[in-house]
Amino acid sequence: MAALSILAIAVASGKVGYVFLSGGKLQDWGLAYKTTQSPGDLVGYVQELINTLCPDVVVTEKLATGCRKGQRAKALIRSISELASHNAVLDVAVTRPRLFPSKYEEAVSLAEAYPEMTGYLPKQRRRIFDYEPRSMTLFEALALADQVIQGPPTQLAAAMG
Repeated sequence: MAALSILAIAVASGKVGYVFLSGGKLQDWGLAYKTTQSPGDLVGYVQELINTLCPDVVVTEKLATGCRKGQRAKALIRSISELASHNAVLDVAVTRPRLFPSKYEEAVSLAEAYPEMTGYLPKQRRRIFDYEPRSMTLFEALALADQVIQGPPTQLAAAMG
């Protein structure tokens, strides 16, 4: 069986990050800012990614009760899931893993597993009054993709029906 290609998309306040893995290797990643203005803009952007990268699986965050996203971000995530369901891709929603004390420790661990992302690590941890570095959205998307790769196959099986 051929390895799956995975497009994971993370939505944060005012930004969207994506990572594309094929055969367990990181192939492409990026951030977008203007596409979060409306669900229509984001849907067009994600459709372009699907057309260009041709993933087998599109991964988003599961909008369960423990989800810490705001209403606007949740609406954007719903629009991505709906778009994926209209394409010939498997739509998988995973619970955001919280395996580390903070996002920064998680980012360091992910950068060790995917060395291409080392340059996107924040220089220092943010203080409570600082804005979160934009690159953290990339690590959030990578954590979602890694959850599908490392997680139990039941997630993919449940998405298949």
